[in-house]
Amino acid sequence: MSRVAGISIGIYEKALPSGVDWFARLTMAAQAGFDFVEMSLDPSRERLERLTWPQARRREVRRMIEEAGIPILTMCLSANRACPLGSGDADVRRRGLEVVRQAIDLAADLDIRIVQLAGYDRLPDEAPDGRNGARYVEAVRQAAVWASERAVLLGLENQEHGYIDSPMTAVQVIREVDSPYLRLYMDIGNIIVNGLDVEAEIAAVRGNLIGIHVKDARPGVPRRVPFGEGDVPFVAAFRRLAGMGFSGPVMIEMWNDDRPDALDVAAAARAWIETRLLEGGFPARSEESG
Repeated sequence: MSRVAGISIGIYEKALPSGVDWFARLTMAAQAGFDFVEMSLDPSRERLERLTWPQARRREVRRMIEEAGIPILTMCLSANRACPLGSGDADVRRRGLEVVRQAIDLAADLDIRIVQLAGYDRLPDEAPDGRNGARYVEAVRQAAVWASERAVLLGLENQEHGYIDSPMTAVQVIREVDSPYLRLYMDIGNIIVNGLDVEAEIAAVRGNLIGIHVKDARPGVPRRVPFGEGDVPFVAAFRRLAGMGFSGPVMIEMWNDDRPDALDVAAAARAWIETRLLEGGFPARSEESG
């Protein structure tokens, strides 16, 4: 359990060894001191197949969650990189919405509380047509309706590129859609990737945060920067969040690429982040509450 009061610390599925079932994956995460795991639904065939798991498979995974004693609390839905919700291609948009609806249903069946929506509005090689952003917002509006029907929270993530390129942009969309089931799942590292002011961005999103992704990063470099070797001002960011009274899930996003010491690396990252949270002013969990 996290040493920080009011904060649950989770780990990204891709930070853990692959090729194991969910019971083993969850058990390893618990042994490394994490409070939850974030499931990945990226564009790969292996992970997209999860969207059509039969009910028997979903019941089996729920049983593994119960036996391991640690939840899959959040879902990283990055599959929309391949089918962005604001694309000018109607078939791409249709597939994108289908993926979102299936992800919401899977989350509800596995008791996943937050589905992270990616902020990509068009394909990487697709020229903007002036309506990508508007189409993206309308798709998110529909997704929020589906989420409300299944009582699942959607969290917009500020991306390293795309329409949702900052927490402030995400909040603009949240206000436009105006649904209690749509909030911000902020990626602190991506703020630095896009050359923005971390503290200013955090100050502007008060009241909209339901979770935080943490990773180290540099301008233009969004992945695989070891903690402490990038430019993310973690203590200053956490001080700002503590001052706002934030509590909730903090998910460590890292890619350990099946290295043999992946679990040790993940556990070290958890300890490093816990220390930064405490340095930033979050209170330590008391022995009585822990």
